[in-house]
Amino acid sequence: MLGRIMDNQLLISSLLKHADFTSGDREIVTRTVEGPIHRYTYRDAHERARQMANALQALGVKLGDRIATMAWNTHRHFEVYYAVSGIGAVTHTLNPRLHASQLTYIMNHAEDAFVFVDLNLISLIENVADDLRGLKGVIVMTDREHMPETSLANVYCYEDLINSHSDDMEWPLFDENTASSLCYTSGTTGNPKGALFSHRSTMIHAYASALPDVLHMGESEVILPVVPMFHVNAWGIPYGATMVGAKLVFPGPKLDGASIHELLVEEGVTFAAGVPTIWLMLLAHWRQTSTNAPALKRTVIGGSACPESMIREFQDDYGVEVRHAWGMTEMSPLGTVSIPKPSMTDDATRMSKQIKQGRPVFGVEMRITDDAGKALPHDGEAFGDLQVRGPWIIDNYFKMDQSESHDADGWFATGDVATIDPDGYMKITDRSKDVIKSGGEWISSIEIENLAMSHPDVTQAAVIGVPHPKWDERPLLIIVPAAGKSPSHAELTVFLSDKLTNWCLPDDTVYIDELPLGATGKVLKTKLREQFGDHQLPTA
Repeated sequence: MLGRIMDNQLLISSLLKHADFTSGDREIVTRTVEGPIHRYTYRDAHERARQMANALQALGVKLGDRIATMAWNTHRHFEVYYAVSGIGAVTHTLNPRLHASQLTYIMNHAEDAFVFVDLNLISLIENVADDLRGLKGVIVMTDREHMPETSLANVYCYEDLINSHSDDMEWPLFDENTASSLCYTSGTTGNPKGALFSHRSTMIHAYASALPDVLHMGESEVILPVVPMFHVNAWGIPYGATMVGAKLVFPGPKLDGASIHELLVEEGVTFAAGVPTIWLMLLAHWRQTSTNAPALKRTVIGGSACPESMIREFQDDYGVEVRHAWGMTEMSPLGTVSIPKPSMTDDATRMSKQIKQGRPVFGVEMRITDDAGKALPHDGEAFGDLQVRGPWIIDNYFKMDQSESHDADGWFATGDVATIDPDGYMKITDRSKDVIKSGGEWISSIEIENLAMSHPDVTQAAVIGVPHPKWDERPLLIIVPAAGKSPSHAELTVFLSDKLTNWCLPDDTVYIDELPLGATGKVLKTKLREQFGDHQLPTA
């Protein structure tokens, strides 16, 4: 017997339509690429999204066409999110930090028909245009006054398209399982692979993200998504925030500490989300200027492990709650959020949970397995390969018939090594390829990195395994010292010795000016291995 419930399709366009109806006067604020602050409302955004949808259909865009964006977090990018998917096309977000060869591969693999590009990123498209197959046109996301000279063919001005089309349209209805957006993995091992999301998965993910114990989004919140819209849909915030009618503040291309601080203060931001490298710059600015953002109540930190020192500085010095989160492109990306349980009242217990990646959000199943695929106990001690499944996790990659990452029961292998404790809190101990195997023991590079970054003279840290004649591999600590500081290896060893077992202590320390970062802000361990893989350890 089936329930007697209306079979309405879950479509992304309904989010903006709802925000217009219930929270139409709520602000969306942008620091534009052109410079000035732009302000308008959800009602304005809905009108302009319909205008752009009509423009795209006039250009011949149809159901299933891939439409690329290469843009910062702005109101125009927000409009494109809804205009493209709203007519049944696929929003394909491109990372401007990708190498030209990766960008060419991704755009050709996706078969992008058009690309929206921000004013200061157009050279990236110019550099690869001759190698792109099937691209029909380029839409520059600016007004007529700021349109640049370009060698590109079939170039359109964003505001001209808006102004030349009416908002007279009803969003079309189609199957909720229709593809809505496409995002490629970073491709650290081989070519990038596409994660193709649906309207249904995006909508369920938006519901989950807004929950109080997840991202805690509501109409009263003022939300600054510093995490880029070109990276897994800004962790779903442009959808979740629209669902609840929260004020949105978009930072545009200026992501330095001073610029982020200005928006936090001027707009009364209550909640911000970003990766640790962004918050390092903000906290440095606060320390240097003796300022803070009084309205900021909460930040979500993900993308890479958040060190305890950062959590404590936010919470103890500035009264900002930190929610440590984890996910993946293949997971839309929401996986876990670390919030201590109400019963956990003492500081040590609460912090021991906060530094972990957290408990799975409802909808995400999670387990760890050994090399034979056998499930391991959730005792906080056993660690194994982390696997997940759920309604917003891909069942395969775009244009792939078979996925080596999925088993027969639908579990997706994340590539992470993790523990799960009896309370359900998961902790990433390493990427499977980054685990240091020393004398039959596994050493977590992430644990050493986070502890090293708590030293006052260390700004950033990374750990890799280097060959050792007796132990196979031993950990090498690579640090970016604080300005004017150079902590010795002996000093760092003493600092770490009461926090790590002896066999986990790094055998040596090297110093560099900056860590190599990938397109999503993560440290490129592959580059560090190329640079220091032959490093001669003093004990070798």
